[in-house]
Amino acid sequence: MTDRPTDLSSLPSYRAPRRSLFSARKFALMASVVAGLGVAGFGLSPAPHSFDVFSTPAHAQVDKQVKQVAQPTGFADIVERVKPSVISVRVNIAEKVAKDDSANKSDDDSPFQPGSPMERFFKRFGGPDGMPPGMRGGPRGGRGQVTGQGSGFFISADGFAVTNNHVVDGADKVEVTTDDGKVYKAKVIGTDARTDVALIKVEGGSNFPFAKLSDSKPRIGDWVLAVGNPFGLGGTVTAGIVSASGRDIGNGPYDDFIQIDAPVNKGNSGGPAFDTSGEVMGVNTAIYSPSGGSVGIAFSIPASTVKTVIAQLKDKGSVSRGWIGVQIQPVTADIADSLGLKKAEGALVAEPQANGPAAKAGIESGDVITSVNGETVKDARELARTIGALAPGAAVKLNVLHKGKDTVVNLTLGQLPNSVEAKADNDNNSDKGSAKRGTDVPKLGLTLAPADTVAGAGKDGVVVTEVDPNSAAAERGFKEGDVILEVAGKNVTSAGDVRQAIDAARTDNKNSVLMRVKSGGSSRFVAVPLAKG
Repeated sequence: MTDRPTDLSSLPSYRAPRRSLFSARKFALMASVVAGLGVAGFGLSPAPHSFDVFSTPAHAQVDKQVKQVAQPTGFADIVERVKPSVISVRVNIAEKVAKDDSANKSDDDSPFQPGSPMERFFKRFGGPDGMPPGMRGGPRGGRGQVTGQGSGFFISADGFAVTNNHVVDGADKVEVTTDDGKVYKAKVIGTDARTDVALIKVEGGSNFPFAKLSDSKPRIGDWVLAVGNPFGLGGTVTAGIVSASGRDIGNGPYDDFIQIDAPVNKGNSGGPAFDTSGEVMGVNTAIYSPSGGSVGIAFSIPASTVKTVIAQLKDKGSVSRGWIGVQIQPVTADIADSLGLKKAEGALVAEPQANGPAAKAGIESGDVITSVNGETVKDARELARTIGALAPGAAVKLNVLHKGKDTVVNLTLGQLPNSVEAKADNDNNSDKGSAKRGTDVPKLGLTLAPADTVAGAGKDGVVVTEVDPNSAAAERGFKEGDVILEVAGKNVTSAGDVRQAIDAARTDNKNSVLMRVKSGGSSRFVAVPLAKG
């Protein structure tokens, strides 16, 4: 008996075959997807006939699922929506301005001088020489006009836009180019060097596409899209993830950068970093770049910071910050041990500023500020950011560890001065040769002399006249000419006072002793490990 092909024409779902639609590979993929989805009515058979598998709605749904599996979702829809809000920013500084700046500003005044940490470690987007666009050709002797180029983005339909301070700082002329190639003039409304944020107003339009600053805090691992105008090529998009948050890059006390790994290059300064909802999570401002190119470590100003700053810039063209008038430093593990703290948290007051709000409220050197208005202060940078975000004149409640006891201090914030003047008594390194040799404190590796015996050292404390280069004190940064004012919270005037304070700390089973040290015009606390025996 011979087998014959089954007559399928009588089946309700059968249609005469037109042609084979799939290769063997595609058909196998189709089968696996169908099996995974559990689609009924689709049977695989070794019959020698080809079937039109799209003859039913169920089969059409299978095809849709296959396409979704085979083609991963991209960022095209987001980019299409947000890219028109991004602009290229070009600035010019007149030659006279550049010459005046060069004459009046020495290299010592610039954080970007050759060999400086800012130049060596952080290359700004504006140029591979480590200089921001607005400074290129200025202090280093450029000719003609100083030009720079960066990016920005609209934040309102009437032409307000955000960019970086270092892009437009000192600009004599500002022009922007929109995504559709149109060129407009713009004026600088205000800048804030401390956060590197600037607000500009584009003239000649009233219906610009704009982006929204995000209300959410990005999480590590979130997708990010960096949009800008690197190399003047026009709008360019790169993608990556948020790789870290709360980064301090040495730019100032308010550093709180988002770190992203999207490839970001020069020309992207001031450009937005978008999240996957199309909102701006940050403003690109700096990259880590030993060579001048992108190595996948870029830093963005958080949207929350940008919101606060541009609100003040739009209102009055400048930013006012709260101020309590203290010189602060981090609480290290050694310092925490010296103070009897369980955790290395809070901000240690190295010195309150004379007549500042903190000094008037009774805060002293050695106090640790642990919270502001009930919010815990993790470190010195967080205190600076928290106070700086408050308005001058605001009333605040500080929790302070004062002489080992928790106390509450209420004060009214002052306004942060534009510059902090150095103290007048910063010449205590002069004429040290007239001092007597001093008394050795071998367990510290220091030789000390009373301050009143050393010319220019003042009357308080003991002067370091010699440092053993192999000692723990040398490792902690002590140098000749430093003045030790306190040891373990007690004023000292001789080497004997220092020894007694160290012996008392050792009796209390302390692993280190805390010293307040004046170096130049400022003071700091240093925890020095105690040698056993």
